[in-house]
Amino acid sequence: MWTAGSDVGSPDNQILKRMPDFLLRVLLVLNFLIIITMAGFMARSIIGTVHAGEATAFLEAAGRMPVEAGKIPMVVMVLYLTLMVLTTVICNNHWELLAKSIGECIIVALISIMLGMGYTGAMFLVIADVIRYKIDWKERALYIVSVSMFYIILNSQMAMKLLNIIPVDVYWTYYSVHFREGLTAGFSTMKLVNIFIFIFYVVIIALAQMSEADRIYSLNLKLQAANEQLEKYAKESAHNAEIQERNRLAREIHDTIGHSLTGIVTGIEASIMLMDVSPDAAKQQMKAIEEVARAGITDVRQSVRALRPDILENNDLENAVMKMIDDMRKSTGVTIIYENSVHIEGMSEDEEDTIYRIFQESITNSIRHGKASRIECYMRKEENFLHITISDNGIGCKDVKQGFGLHHMQERLNLLQGELKYSGTEGFTVDVKIPIRWGKEKWDD
Repeated sequence: MWTAGSDVGSPDNQILKRMPDFLLRVLLVLNFLIIITMAGFMARSIIGTVHAGEATAFLEAAGRMPVEAGKIPMVVMVLYLTLMVLTTVICNNHWELLAKSIGECIIVALISIMLGMGYTGAMFLVIADVIRYKIDWKERALYIVSVSMFYIILNSQMAMKLLNIIPVDVYWTYYSVHFREGLTAGFSTMKLVNIFIFIFYVVIIALAQMSEADRIYSLNLKLQAANEQLEKYAKESAHNAEIQERNRLAREIHDTIGHSLTGIVTGIEASIMLMDVSPDAAKQQMKAIEEVARAGITDVRQSVRALRPDILENNDLENAVMKMIDDMRKSTGVTIIYENSVHIEGMSEDEEDTIYRIFQESITNSIRHGKASRIECYMRKEENFLHITISDNGIGCKDVKQGFGLHHMQERLNLLQGELKYSGTEGFTVDVKIPIRWGKEKWDD
């Protein structure tokens, strides 16, 4: 994750969030003061040496001509201002951070060379700038080790000789012994303060990121508890809905089929008794039983129709399936491909219900259980079968156990003499074949 700082909520954590930026600004100001002060004393040393007529002795000690006195503070200031600008740049990936770190190291090295290797503490700014990014600990360790190695090489005698740098101590020879001691002590103290603030900065960064990790862990626990509670409520709601539906069906059966069967049984008993006594009366009674039976059939059909999905009451099957898929796309953001190469009108209600439920159950399972981001649905004609294939790119399931959804799907297909196959090896695939039982002319594309 390529972000700088942390996002924490409590007042204490808000302080931790703001503290790293504050300490980084303190480091920038302190290093600026050290660098500019040292550059100023070096420039004053060159000017004083020339005026005192000691240039020859200085050149013998230095071994080469120094940079012009006026250029030292100017060049150092420009380099340091460039470094400050770089620290404000926010990186979004590994390559940006790598390029930024290399640039910062080069600038710090140039500043150190200009100061006769008298101060290399600005390298801590590079490390401070890197560790504020919440990146993988391996990457962070690699950056810190690389910058630290560069810091060690920069402070080595080999680097001094290879670069032919005039040591800062040569510049200090212009000043008196007592002033030189005070100067050295002052810079040493400022260097120690710089190191102390850097260490404090590292500790605060660690605490802030630990606090954020604790907060995320706490939120995950709360979210898990909320999900468990929601699952519990969902199960209870489903159970209550099942009980209510069972009671409703019981009432429907009692009020329709029970009523009709009672009338039919009673009528048949009466007809049996009238058969020998009055055949004409028995015949009239049988006609009355026929009317009761037909009325019962009508009532049963109305009850069964009430169990159909509402969308199929107001749409044909094709539009109902497309609307359901479109609603799932909008509500979940999942990519759902639907292709139908046949005309599907002219089917009975039980066939339409089964096909609609197959699409609905399969897509729902792909999203809920398979965590799929792409689902492909195809419906086509193969010989005398309607062939439906629904596949996804989800996590799949090698050991598929038939749950309620698949079991209910299988029961519906059994009534239509259909076939159900499924596989969870690569994502999850549902393969359905239903015999064609309606007019073949409706399949002409």
